[in-house]
Amino acid sequence: MATVTLFGIPNCDTVKRARTWLTEQGVTHGFHDFKKAGVPAEHLAAWVATHGWEVVLNRKGTAWRGLDDAAKAAVVDAYSAQAAMRATPSVIKRPVVEWADGSITIGFDADDWTRRTRT
Repeated sequence: MATVTLFGIPNCDTVKRARTWLTEQGVTHGFHDFKKAGVPAEHLAAWVATHGWEVVLNRKGTAWRGLDDAAKAAVVDAYSAQAAMRATPSVIKRPVVEWADGSITIGFDADDWTRRTRT
């Protein structure tokens, strides 16, 4: 049986809300901690292929703002964005969820997630 996997970092408020929501809805899920386990390259490539690197890369967060200007300027395409996300996982928009049906979502949207878990 396929499972739901939530990817993120444990101290992120949005990840905390998402994990709580899944638990409260009775959705069995696993958690992949970027800080401890790193970013699986094959999963990152799938996220970028599905949503585009501009969506997966969080340029609004403090982690992105904390990068030096040269590191930011080096991100110009999917390849360079994935390299930056592997090097600094905190720049990935969170949470990333791989659903049991194989679909992938970026960010937390309770309404969308409700539709996904009710089918």
